[in-house]
Amino acid sequence: MKYLILVSIFFSATIASLSPATVKVGVIMDLSTPAGRGSLAALSLAYTDFYASHPDSTARLLLLPRNSSRSDAVDAASTALDLISNHQVAAILGPQTSSSAAFVTDLGARARIPVISFTASSPFLSPTLSPFFIRAVPSDAAMGPAIAALASAFSWRRLVPIYEDSDFGASLIPVLVDALSASGDSQIPYRCPIPPSASDDRIFMELYRLKTLQTRVFVLHAPSGLAARILSAAAESGMTETDYAWILTSAVAGQLGSINPAIILNSMQGGIGVRPFIQRTNRVRDFEKRWIIEFLNQNPNHTADIAGSDLSSSNYYAYDAFWAVATAANAVIAADPAVVISHTASDRSRTVPAEISKIQVSNIGPKLLKSIQETQFDGIGGRFRLVDGELNVTVLQIVNVNGEIARGIGFWTPGSGLSKDLKSSDGGNSERSGLGPVIWPGESAAVPKGWEIPTGGKKMRFLVPGPVDPGFRSFLSVVSDPVTGELNVGGYVIEMFEASVRRLPYALQFEYFTLPEAEKMKTVDYDALVKTVYDQKYDGVVGDVTITANRSEHVGFTFPYTTSGVSMLVTVRDVRSHRAWIFLKPLTTDLWLVSGAFFILTGAVVWFLEHRINPEFRGPPAHQIGTVFYFSFSTLVFAHKETIMSNLSKLVMTIWVFVVLILTSSYTASLTSMLTVRQVQPSITDIQELIVNRKNVGFLRHSFVKGLLLNIGFKESQLFGFKSPEEYKDALSNGSVAAIIDEIPYLKLFLNSFCDNFTMGNPLYKTSGFGFVFPKGSSLVSDMSRAILKLTESDEMVEIERRWFGEQSSCLNQGSSSISASNSLDFNSFYGLFLVTGGASLLALLIYSLSFCYRYRHSLAAINAEEKTLTRRLSSIATLYDGKDLSSHTFNKSGEASIDLRGRSSSGISHQLDARAGSESPFSFALGTETPPSSEFASPQSGTPQWMPPPAVGGHDGVELITPARS
Repeated sequence: MKYLILVSIFFSATIASLSPATVKVGVIMDLSTPAGRGSLAALSLAYTDFYASHPDSTARLLLLPRNSSRSDAVDAASTALDLISNHQVAAILGPQTSSSAAFVTDLGARARIPVISFTASSPFLSPTLSPFFIRAVPSDAAMGPAIAALASAFSWRRLVPIYEDSDFGASLIPVLVDALSASGDSQIPYRCPIPPSASDDRIFMELYRLKTLQTRVFVLHAPSGLAARILSAAAESGMTETDYAWILTSAVAGQLGSINPAIILNSMQGGIGVRPFIQRTNRVRDFEKRWIIEFLNQNPNHTADIAGSDLSSSNYYAYDAFWAVATAANAVIAADPAVVISHTASDRSRTVPAEISKIQVSNIGPKLLKSIQETQFDGIGGRFRLVDGELNVTVLQIVNVNGEIARGIGFWTPGSGLSKDLKSSDGGNSERSGLGPVIWPGESAAVPKGWEIPTGGKKMRFLVPGPVDPGFRSFLSVVSDPVTGELNVGGYVIEMFEASVRRLPYALQFEYFTLPEAEKMKTVDYDALVKTVYDQKYDGVVGDVTITANRSEHVGFTFPYTTSGVSMLVTVRDVRSHRAWIFLKPLTTDLWLVSGAFFILTGAVVWFLEHRINPEFRGPPAHQIGTVFYFSFSTLVFAHKETIMSNLSKLVMTIWVFVVLILTSSYTASLTSMLTVRQVQPSITDIQELIVNRKNVGFLRHSFVKGLLLNIGFKESQLFGFKSPEEYKDALSNGSVAAIIDEIPYLKLFLNSFCDNFTMGNPLYKTSGFGFVFPKGSSLVSDMSRAILKLTESDEMVEIERRWFGEQSSCLNQGSSSISASNSLDFNSFYGLFLVTGGASLLALLIYSLSFCYRYRHSLAAINAEEKTLTRRLSSIATLYDGKDLSSHTFNKSGEASIDLRGRSSSGISHQLDARAGSESPFSFALGTETPPSSEFASPQSGTPQWMPPPAVGGHDGVELITPARS
């Protein structure tokens, strides 16, 4: 009997070890809502599918569903306490809202069991702060950057969030604000929280308030039930028509399946939705079909819940959450089968309510939590993988609501931004071209601009400097009506501001004001104007406020709309020279020297080319030198009388005469300018001269320039304040001040009226110019800066300046321009001309020299053979060159000489050739006499050429060439 009992116990234990362990899991959902009922149907399908695919599971989950109102967090906590204390659940799926999940997670942490929520997406509830909380749904934190990308893509500068006034709704606002601030393009001007239990009248009232304001882009973030009521009221208020835009977060766009299709058709058309991307695979489509069947089996009286074509995303994540818990339970039980029934009493060292003190600590909970965090698989909602306790989903789908469905138009990912498909790799794309076509509210294809001129709302209060000193009212005019007190403002500054406002991507309503104390004191303190903005008494300053480092520490300045800098206005003096040697001034010294050198060079080249053939270039040396200089310099007035014969000389002279023409014309023009055109220069060019010589200086009253002048070394007694251009003119003209130092825009305005006798020098100090003032951190700073840049790049900017300042004065820089215009001509201006004429002269010399050498090659050879020293050779060559070229037509025509074939000529060189064929007689040189050459100089028998220097015989200016008779 004893053995039978032992065998019975053994078999009982074996059977128990073979059967799967039961792991209790609580489910807390609001079964009165479509989302709660749908999630429960998804869990049922997950249960069936998991154990059908895992028949050998070591653990089997036992789901314990509990109904808890989504709006009652205390009820959810009470339900969780019951599941933990009375049923010893190992985990809890749910609850449905983030606020309820926070309570339940605290209880789960006490019992050390994981709480897995597939609907609580609020970033306020963080697994990092609550270690036993697992978010099996994408966090709403990813919504912010995606919405900011949409706003940037469609150029929407302002968005108004409409959200549930709860922790869930408010959790999106910080995320959205940070994302819009990071993009730097958009902002949230106001918010519209709506309580979960708000009446229809309250909703209509809030929407009407929004309608009276200017923004027309709304971000809706609320549970599907409240979102449906808000959209229905918006449709009745005409806020879902053309020119409106609605951005739906995943709380709405991901729950379209739980919203009445009639509301979608009547109130949501054209909306842009952002929701987690779930790929439509065959497995997903099969799940959706079976889910409908399961839902109808569980809820036969709620067929309206599945009237829509889209399933709520919570159904997919509920399915995957069950698989994650079941997979983790299998792993834990397989490792330790006894852990499931192991419980210990909780720590009662702290004072806690009696019910909470009954909570026992689960030993399976921590192991199950760790196993869930390590679980990975491909679910129907995508890849299930937890990162820091949250489902890692990085792809969001952008949808456009058309009909009863949401049509996908693109995607958003952290790496690629907006894109039409997931294959796009363009990092950070935020262009609308990254999305498919959108049908906007009112069935419009045009992108809503995002704003309208509001019918109500507070106007911004902008200060203007006033009263304005007379004389500068074309720059800024502020006149107060003495009867009505109404301000009449105008001028360049006001028109620039209002033109920039028109370029803002939204309407801006404002009024102009002046400081009362400024009206009384008839003076303007610009620092006081800036301080009122810093003290938040006014919304900005519109005026000629200089951007300085000190002011920018307290307020924000827009991009400058005027030229920046401080310059000096002085009188000018005529610097025309009437000295005796002014005729030398048109050309610089180097140009005079080069010109003279080329005159001599050209004359020498022409002499060299003409000497042997032109009688006018022959004669005594002194005569020939005089001819060279006279001929070359007479070309200045084209009065040379010498006739040139050589074609090479004619080429050289043609080019040279052209150069002389250009040179003399330029000289004449420059000299005429120096003698007749007024040439002025500033009377003072260096500000240090004013300081050292203690000269008086003027400035515009109430300007920061006075402080600047004191800082750089001027004495208080040297400085005089003026208030109008006329006072500037009088002070400079009568010598009261030596210079006016002011900001460039004012000096330009002065020169437009008083051009003669005054000039403005180069900027003395760099400033940032004039800008409009707004509170530090205001979005108007960046928005107005962009508008100013657009204005400066347009033709309207030119029109505004012409309207208030007239055409730009030609004397703004007359001091510097006139002096530069009177500079002497230098060699660089004529470098090319001298290069051409010099090249032509050298080329002519080269051609003539080669021709001469070839023609007298035998004579040159004889000289080289007979003469032993270089000096005698050069002398002989010079003598050879100095002779007349009797073969030239010039001498034949005049009858001065003839060629004697027998070998003699009375006045030149005679060349006699041996007529015998087949041989060439050698050359010899002799005097032009009847006496045959001496044996000292010639050896007819040897036939060797000999050179005989010509004696000084009157009437002979050359040598003649004689060919000796053959022996």
